[in-house]
Amino acid sequence: MQQTVMFPFEWLVIFVIPAVAILLVVFVLWQHQRQRQSFLQVLQAHQQLLTALNNSQSELEELRSGLIGVGQRVLQLETAWQRSQQDLQMVANEIEQISEHQQKMQLFDPESKLYNRAMKMVQLGAGLDEIMQECELPRAEAELLLNLHRQHQTSASS
Repeated sequence: MQQTVMFPFEWLVIFVIPAVAILLVVFVLWQHQRQRQSFLQVLQAHQQLLTALNNSQSELEELRSGLIGVGQRVLQLETAWQRSQQDLQMVANEIEQISEHQQKMQLFDPESKLYNRAMKMVQLGAGLDEIMQECELPRAEAELLLNLHRQHQTSASS
């Protein structure tokens, strides 16, 4: 029997190369596993970002819809305000016309002139007979004017 002596090179071929190959396979599998985990993490982050984007788009659409509603309401209020301003202007014009008409009526109303003159005379201190004679008023009306003037003076001095 012949024993063969193995040289270091043969040892190298028999043990080291398969060990290195196994280590290389383990390293490649480990790297593959790490890359796969990184990919899964990136994929999960991507999914979360897509979900957040969809939620943001939904919220934005709700805000747009609400803003359109608010804009329409503002337009309605502006229109109502303009109508109110027009109505207010019409009322002011009517009041002015009525006031002018009333003043014209007072200028042409002879009785009004007499009562105004009688009041002036009362304020200047004229007596009952003088007022009756100058303004052609009945006694009761002249007395009423005098009494009203006296009440006004006593309430003003209080």
